[in-house]
Amino acid sequence: MTTPLIELQGIERVFHLGDSEVHALRGLDLRIGAGEYVAVMGPSGSGKSTLLNILGLLDQPNAGHLLLEGRDVTTLSPDEQAAVRSRRIGFVFQSFHLVPRLTAAENIALPMVLAGMAPRERAQRVEQALQAYGLTNRAHHKPNELSGGQRQRVAIARATIMQPALLLADEPTGNLDRATGDEVVRLLEALNATGVTLIVVTHDPALGARAHRRLMMEDGGLQLDTAAS
Repeated sequence: MTTPLIELQGIERVFHLGDSEVHALRGLDLRIGAGEYVAVMGPSGSGKSTLLNILGLLDQPNAGHLLLEGRDVTTLSPDEQAAVRSRRIGFVFQSFHLVPRLTAAENIALPMVLAGMAPRERAQRVEQALQAYGLTNRAHHKPNELSGGQRQRVAIARATIMQPALLLADEPTGNLDRATGDEVVRLLEALNATGVTLIVVTHDPALGARAHRRLMMEDGGLQLDTAAS
């Protein structure tokens, strides 16, 4: 394998609950190449969400190193990590995490506003995204005026507006009916087909089976890695 997009080396994550320690991740080693489509699966408490939070620089390991595009991002300051996160990583959540007071267009534009992108380029990118995701006629609607599928499309557009290398999806179909969920999965897979690395955490065996590689987690460790041959 050439230099992987992601490399985890001995990642440990321990949470302290009262007098007890919970080892959410135990000495995890993992390499994921650019453009892969990976499903992370396993029972509740297996470490899936903790892994996703560390990959997304939302949480820090207690030990070990995370390399993103060959750079050890665990050594960066919080501000430096935030800059990497805003430009190289996109997030799609089960509960959408849209800002209620902002319109669809404003939610999509938010990462570009935070990154200081010029208004003209922001407007062009938002217009393209609204068109690409079939949301042009919902541009000025707020989240409570959108269906679940429309909200998730807004969330995907927002997650990818900065053209990230890595897209992390946490139960992206969990709040959607099967037909709408299938539509959302097709959108994510279309992004993966353009070269975006897609990592999906899911309890859904049907969704997991669609991925090209499945990581089965248990008790904070990697129990099975079924990489496509």
